[in-house]
Amino acid sequence: MSTTAVAPLTTEEAELLVATARRAAEEAGVTVSVTVLDAGGHLLAFRRDDRAVLISGETSTRKAYTALQLNAPTADLIDAVQPGGLFHTLPTALDRPLLFIAGGLPVHRDGRLIGAIGVGGGAPDQDHGFAAAAVQALA
Repeated sequence: MSTTAVAPLTTEEAELLVATARRAAEEAGVTVSVTVLDAGGHLLAFRRDDRAVLISGETSTRKAYTALQLNAPTADLIDAVQPGGLFHTLPTALDRPLLFIAGGLPVHRDGRLIGAIGVGGGAPDQDHGFAAAAVQALA
């Protein structure tokens, strides 16, 4: 096991993630909320577009938290919470804000989890794309 330290996600990087996701959403004509969490699940950056639906703030945060806790894109987890799925009872088993809708992505540096981004407000596939564009810009 490697003990090499990996730099944490910075506020500047979190703001870049938010700006990039919002720009991608704006180009698509979609108003969104974007949440960025650090590796400990603490809020680093958040922005809700003026015209974004109010619930998008909550969904973006829950998507980021879910991606962080399970270290996986929320889009990849949807089947796992369906009846008979591996995580079927997980959404109700924990007293935590998990949300299994596309739009949440973990953020890695040098193969280590350093945070997560969640986007809410568009269709799930759109939100996933906006989050992916942001993570790509950070790479």
